[in-house]
Amino acid sequence: MIYFDNSATTPIFPQALDTYVKTSQRIIGNPSSLHDLGNQANRLLEQARKQIADQLGVQSKEIYFTSGGTEGDNWILKGTALEKKEFGNHLIISSIEHPAVTETAEQLRSLGFDVSVAPVTAEGFVDVEALAGLIRKETILVSVMAVNNEIGSIQPIKEISDLLENYPKIHFHVDAVQAITKVETNQWLTSRVDFASFSAHKFHGPRGAGFVFWRDGRKLAPLMNGGGQEKNHRSGTENVPAIVSMARALRLSFERKAEKPEHVRLLKNYLLDALESYDKVTLFSKMEEFAPHILCFSLKGIRGEVLVHALEEKQIYTSTTSACSSKKQVESGTLHAMNVPSQLATSAIRISLDESNTMAEIEQFLIVFHQLYQKFEKIN
Repeated sequence: MIYFDNSATTPIFPQALDTYVKTSQRIIGNPSSLHDLGNQANRLLEQARKQIADQLGVQSKEIYFTSGGTEGDNWILKGTALEKKEFGNHLIISSIEHPAVTETAEQLRSLGFDVSVAPVTAEGFVDVEALAGLIRKETILVSVMAVNNEIGSIQPIKEISDLLENYPKIHFHVDAVQAITKVETNQWLTSRVDFASFSAHKFHGPRGAGFVFWRDGRKLAPLMNGGGQEKNHRSGTENVPAIVSMARALRLSFERKAEKPEHVRLLKNYLLDALESYDKVTLFSKMEEFAPHILCFSLKGIRGEVLVHALEEKQIYTSTTSACSSKKQVESGTLHAMNVPSQLATSAIRISLDESNTMAEIEQFLIVFHQLYQKFEKIN
């Protein structure tokens, strides 16, 4: 089996799974309980918080645990809207955000908030000048992802940060789900970023766990109310085994990247060079200003799901666009925003790599792809 769908989810590290199992078996207390079993759980929880904060170079008190990236995105957008509604009702997102952001923004629009959408260039990068033109006195939030989940374009977070230095009251949120451990942290976690959302299963942690970076001094209304966990900001009994496992997975992911800093980029570069030689292949993910782990391309005349299933028959696993949209069989929202023709957009597939992938897997993929290319060429 060749697994090239790491942007959808990554296999959990054996060490992280071992941590999850042992914590589940040995730490039975609720972190909110007053007795010693509760204290044990709480100590582990705070150790995990510190480990994650240290990896990002932030303060422990700026890390809040969630169920994943979708909850984080929802919390930050809705929490900002609720917290700052007396100061303004205007939010700005980009046209290539994940559905967790776009659909949340749409819900807020239905509740009376005003949402503007910043356009992107033909290459898939947010137009900072156009975004600047959307800001007005009622603006309370700007939300832009760090790395696009469909084509891998690294968004100009530093330039947007510079722009927002002139608007200190506007919350700046970055969906960093596809960026963490793949792109250098200082490219997307600037001193102007107020909030960032993360998901454990994107860096070999368990599903159903995530966290939010919340810069100290900013205000956000709770999305979850109840028992007052996470300093009364995110109620619900913390999933201690998953959180501890997530912290270990994050550390291991950073270590693996440090051991092989150019490995994934070399794999992608090899793939790009090979795919460029095919007349009917259109590449959307280049090397410059694109994340090293995502490669999106179209095979003219062949719908994306057809190619994905043809590869699956050879035990090669890819996806069409994002995992959240692939089963709906809709064209890539990112490619649509880039004004890519619909016929080409519906032919797009995504390969997403990881440090565990090998050059031998890349070569095997290219052998199979060449066979499929010739087969589809005869059909067409």
